Amino acid sequence: MQGNLPPEAQEKIEELQGLQETAQTVAAQKQEAESSLTDAESALEELEDIDEDTQMYRQVGELFVATEYDEAEEELDDKVDSLEIRLETLEKQEERVQQQFEELQGELEELLGGGGAMGGGPPGAGGPGAGGA
Repeated sequence: MQGNLPPEAQEKIEELQGLQETAQTVAAQKQEAESSLTDAESALEELEDIDEDTQMYRQVGELFVATEYDEAEEELDDKVDSLEIRLETLEKQEERVQQQFEELQGELEELLGGGGAMGGGPPGAGGPGAGGA
């Protein structure tokens, strides 16, 4: 069927496929960041229940290295902060990709359907799929 489509429509379909791949990549990165953030926050909570004089270790590659309470707390705080920023960035990227996808989908629908029932208004301003999940 794609062989019968105008070249511009085929190009938009390819762009949509590329955006879909990007969206999947961003979603996977976001899920990984959320998981890491949850782990780091849990470790910080556990750290609150530990006496500051307790011998502690942190993992460095395949090794466990002795560390001080304050150093462990500072590293976890920094990790939580950077993961929160990373997650915020990924959420914004996810929103941008979704918006681009909806706009491109609207353009493709106009190409294939002659502009739709209303025929006017900016792409993505309404109609099927608008508002997204």
